[in-house]
Amino acid sequence: MDLGLRGKVALITASSKGIGFGVARVFAEEGARVIISSRNRENVEKAVSTLRELSGGEILGFTADLRSREEVENLVRRALDAFGEIDILVYNTGPPKLGTFMELSLEDWEDAVRTLLLSAVWLTKLVVPNMIEKRWGRLIYITSSTLKQVIPNIVLSNTIRLGIAGLVKSLAIELGPRGITANGIMQGHIKTERVIKIAEDLSKRNNISLDEAFKNITRDIPAGRLGLPEEIGYLAAFLASDKASYINGSMVLIDGGYVKAIL
Repeated sequence: MDLGLRGKVALITASSKGIGFGVARVFAEEGARVIISSRNRENVEKAVSTLRELSGGEILGFTADLRSREEVENLVRRALDAFGEIDILVYNTGPPKLGTFMELSLEDWEDAVRTLLLSAVWLTKLVVPNMIEKRWGRLIYITSSTLKQVIPNIVLSNTIRLGIAGLVKSLAIELGPRGITANGIMQGHIKTERVIKIAEDLSKRNNISLDEAFKNITRDIPAGRLGLPEEIGYLAAFLASDKASYINGSMVLIDGGYVKAIL
């Protein structure tokens, strides 16, 4: 299916590897002009090279720490200087620190708020004016299935990511009449370094092998496996297309059936 993304400019953050890279790959293969970002310059350069080889498309990459407002502003400025516009924002960010409430410090909480919420606000503030001018735009926020079902020992994600759901619904109401949609993706366990760290933490806390920890994670997924980063990309690409223009203000769950809640 041609999603009509050829030539669209997509800014995809925290995208040198993992879910972000999977999303960037799908957009690049759909013909979008893609800007990726990461805190690590070497990772950015490697990802840009790989994406260009895979898609033959226009791919740019910049370093940016999303916890820094100044670096976020610089990222968007460089993206606009390069392509002149940003049609699509796919907001992704690195994961917060693992831990229970009592294990985490107040500094951990402050860092997680910058990582998981304020960075989304800063990016949105910067890209929306251009979308309003064109009367077309897509805002897509990658969050977590923790918005529907908490996961032990990742209390920062369980708590702070909920703010993105409120942001998505508010933006949908405010910007929908201007041709801009805002939606969120709540992904479950995806095959990334983050899941490996969760499995290692589970193994240590419960004194079980790493293999047993992975089996415990996938046991509760009716699909019987971890998701792939590209599968998040397929959903994001659809939400970015005109074929999804009536989907606005939604938080879409993609988790292989892991979450047991009805609503």
